[in-house]
Amino acid sequence: MSRLTVRRNVAGRPARIDPLPEEGIRGGWEPEVWLGAPATGGLALPQASPSMAFMYSPRGVFLGEEHVIVADSGNHRVLIWHGIPDADHRPADVVLGQPDGQTEGRAAGGRGPERGMNLPTGVLVHEGKLIVADAWHHRVLVWNEVPQRSDSAPDFVFGQDDATCVEPNRGWTCSASTLYWPFGIAVVGGRFWIADTGNRRVLGWDGGVPDVNRPADVVLGQPDPAAREENRGAAVGPASFRWPHDIAGREDLLLVADAGNHRVLGWSPGPDGDRAADLVLGQPGFDTADEWPYGPHNNERFRFPYAIGLDGTPGLDERLAVADTANNRILIWEGMPTTVRGADHVLAQPTFAANGENRWAAVTHDTLCWPYGLSLRGDRMAVSDSGNNRVVIWRRR
Repeated sequence: MSRLTVRRNVAGRPARIDPLPEEGIRGGWEPEVWLGAPATGGLALPQASPSMAFMYSPRGVFLGEEHVIVADSGNHRVLIWHGIPDADHRPADVVLGQPDGQTEGRAAGGRGPERGMNLPTGVLVHEGKLIVADAWHHRVLVWNEVPQRSDSAPDFVFGQDDATCVEPNRGWTCSASTLYWPFGIAVVGGRFWIADTGNRRVLGWDGGVPDVNRPADVVLGQPDPAAREENRGAAVGPASFRWPHDIAGREDLLLVADAGNHRVLGWSPGPDGDRAADLVLGQPGFDTADEWPYGPHNNERFRFPYAIGLDGTPGLDERLAVADTANNRILIWEGMPTTVRGADHVLAQPTFAANGENRWAAVTHDTLCWPYGLSLRGDRMAVSDSGNNRVVIWRRR
């Protein structure tokens, strides 16, 4: 039987009786640590002025052995925790993109883009480097090591001519060395990949993080580097994107969350050039992009899947997680599906059929409102719960 919990509204009266998900449907996952605003009156709201402990609409998140890093997108900054926080609402140790923990605004509160950001989204640590997709500045920022001090300038920038330039596609035409709203970043199969969302494509560089101004070796989702039309200017298909937003995978597999087409595409082996995907999840086939906005839902369909994570060893303990953003849930597969197959577990909803924001009640540790990013690492997963202005670290017991 499901446990029942009585939630109360601000006046203290019962708001509704809502079944919490059973252990089996959650797969043993439980919320462990809450970073960000506490739930005052049943809501998690940002402060009028920022602090090192609060967030505003965070999007990207990275969970590592030594760091938790959050793209605090609405405050146009990145927050860094050294070590995994062991208590709720712990303040960050370092802030980047702003002069201090109390300042907000695009381009470091007006100081300029050299140290500032404009809606940062993707965050990643690879071989000791911190990499940030500064989405609305149409560039990627790189620190040669994870900063220990706040307000540290990046060591280099690519996607623009220099650290002062912020125009989409460098103020010119689309090419293999320009970006327009880069949201997702990953290193998969020895390549550094960027979800170049505004150009409706995914770019790949051989050998990891590239040097400044080096054009991409792979342009995926468009017929040539100058093209940028949605779904290649035609109907949705196996080689097109609407809003490619996040990237995951392993040596022989590339996964892309094509959020605007409500699906995840997979290439196995990873593509060396533009070609059709081998796998689709979230849609019955490659030629559909249905949103399916009304319930009841199930364990096979997505609505704006903005983030994905893949971790573990194939055939042993591999696990796929998808942030099914507009359905306010995380879907988890035990083992990477090779065909259209429903998820094994759901987090933040009582059943696969439900999709309410915070289960249509007050925010608690195990509810979600527009989860926008996730980072899966072993038996821990950090979820960027954008609508609740927080990040929650879940753990599999």
